[in-house]
Amino acid sequence: MDELDKKVTGVFDGKVVRKDLLHRIKKGTNVPTFVLEFLLARYCASDDEAEIQGGLEAVLETLNDNYVRPNEANKAQSKVATKGKYKFIDKVHVNYVEKDRRHWAALENFDSRRVAISEKFYRDNDRLLQGGLWCEVSIAYNEIEDDDYAFYIEDLRPIQLSRFNFEQYCEGREQCSRDEWFDIVLRSVGLEPSKLTHRVKMHFVARLLPLVEPNFNFIELGPRGTGKSYFFSEFSPYSTLISGGQATKATLFYNNQRKKIGLVGFWDTVAFDEVGGIKVKDPDTIQIMKDFMANGRFSRGVEVIADASMAFVGNLDLSVSQIVNSEVYDLFQPLPKEFDLAVMDRFACYLPGWEMPKNSSEFLTSNYGFITDYLAEAFHHQLKQTNRFEEVNKRIRLGASVEGRDEKGIKKTVAAFLKILHPAGAPSDEEFQEYVEYAVECRRRVKEQMNKRKSDDEFAKINLSYISADGKEVVVYCPESKSAPATQEPIRRDIHSDEAPDQASKEPPKSEAVATPPQVAADVAEIPEPPPVDEPVIEELKEQHYTIHYGATGYNYESIVGPYLEGAKSIEIEDPYIRVTHQIHNFVRFCEAVIKTPTVRKIRLVTSYDDDTDVKKMSENLSELKQSLLELDIELELKVNEHMHDREIRIDNGWTVKIGRGLDFFQKPDSWFGVGANDLNLRKCLETKVDIFKR
Repeated sequence: MDELDKKVTGVFDGKVVRKDLLHRIKKGTNVPTFVLEFLLARYCASDDEAEIQGGLEAVLETLNDNYVRPNEANKAQSKVATKGKYKFIDKVHVNYVEKDRRHWAALENFDSRRVAISEKFYRDNDRLLQGGLWCEVSIAYNEIEDDDYAFYIEDLRPIQLSRFNFEQYCEGREQCSRDEWFDIVLRSVGLEPSKLTHRVKMHFVARLLPLVEPNFNFIELGPRGTGKSYFFSEFSPYSTLISGGQATKATLFYNNQRKKIGLVGFWDTVAFDEVGGIKVKDPDTIQIMKDFMANGRFSRGVEVIADASMAFVGNLDLSVSQIVNSEVYDLFQPLPKEFDLAVMDRFACYLPGWEMPKNSSEFLTSNYGFITDYLAEAFHHQLKQTNRFEEVNKRIRLGASVEGRDEKGIKKTVAAFLKILHPAGAPSDEEFQEYVEYAVECRRRVKEQMNKRKSDDEFAKINLSYISADGKEVVVYCPESKSAPATQEPIRRDIHSDEAPDQASKEPPKSEAVATPPQVAADVAEIPEPPPVDEPVIEELKEQHYTIHYGATGYNYESIVGPYLEGAKSIEIEDPYIRVTHQIHNFVRFCEAVIKTPTVRKIRLVTSYDDDTDVKKMSENLSELKQSLLELDIELELKVNEHMHDREIRIDNGWTVKIGRGLDFFQKPDSWFGVGANDLNLRKCLETKVDIFKR
């Protein structure tokens, strides 16, 4: 124990844990840090080595007996069936299933999506309904054979603190200096501060800012392997990390069909992993994102207000020195093309991920830090209950180049630093100036990239500055670009001529005093100009009339119907033969092709059945599809017409597609393990006529 360990264990008795214990049990378990520390706090709350060793054995035994590994789901289910009930540690989701008119729990590793659950559990823990929670959960076996479920949840306890006292937290902070508290926070996330420079320590604390400040828009781009996503996936039970494919407006913001708010209504922080992989098919998603990032509200039929911060992390594939000295590239290079200047302008803080050290055991601490869940509760309380913006507003003085969104971003960054490092009191002038300078740099980094992209001077005021305590104006530079003319004075091209570029006048520095963080040394290599991009040729849609011959391949629903869905919102399919299993599978594939057009909001199926049809099975299958589409904010309307015979697809943009055999024009594959069993493009067809015309 060092002196800081003695202080923190004395002041925060029972709320700290030795972080090397976490490293010892973390390997080999795919369990979030806050879950492991929940167990460590229960069994290893001691400084006696013998007791700690016994506690570690108890933690490992608990994980061995109660943590469900993904490949042991069958074994876990067997335990419940043979013993009657069993306690597990697993992530629990709760979903409302419309056709059953009830809620079902789904356990990720237990691998059952149909576990009965009492209303009291999801009523008291609403995040079970959106994203799921890690819990200690007692699952019991249902011996009533007539029931349609085998397991039910007897008891459920979220793995997080049941009570948190913010006043005691602040009292403990007052017994520590700023630098001591700085080190305690870093040790709490597993890092040894003595191994880090002060600037890197600031960067690590900056990663925590979205967890403590509401509606804080944060971005970090840099090399792989620096732990960018860790803080959002494992540090706090109040943040969620999503992949690019989940970036739909129904998932993120609001599902109109379900009348249900998305992730931003349930989490303190919504973080996007590998931001370059975000695929945005619906332009409405970006517009709603802009509205939400601007002021924490948006409208989708109803006005929604939420506190969630948004964090974007991703990888830079070019060296920073090359980028800042290039007239072509900028440090927003990995962002998807849908992220225009309006989205970029809403970032309050761009953390320079290229300055972060690679993940390495040499930076891990073996000293004491807060139980992760305890610190996460402190951050959650401050995000929801405290506001330091006005305090910052009264104290900060910024230069003339700082414009509207610059000012808001800088002030929110400083306010977040105060919440983390000074939860109850005010910083000294020197400390406050340090936070302001860092915040100005992080906002300048955003503005420099926008200035490189814009052909006019809209973002040309990049020399952001603040007024120091002694009254001097200090211009803050980003270390990577301070000496890069391509970033400081990007070439303006004359939009009326292809001749010499117009060297637009740049704003001169407004002060003699300049804040210059240590320059990042790098050799500047020349980046090749990107190849010219040909404008896509959009062919005019024409009526078509053709025959698909028997045995032909190369046809699927997307290739036939897809080009004619441009701008469609509603599609009606009349086909009497969507009744048996393989025909419903065809219809599912048709729906999968249709929803790739982001404007589609409704699909209407009119079908039929006969005396040989298993109507119950048909209804169940179509109801499951309807439920699945609802999750994507798409309505499926089902109607039965026993007297229909025609087959037709009518699109509300005026196009009609008639396929002689309807959707069922594929041959049954010779083998379900042969080519063409899954990819319809490779499946042989039956002969049929296709007519596509405009009404």
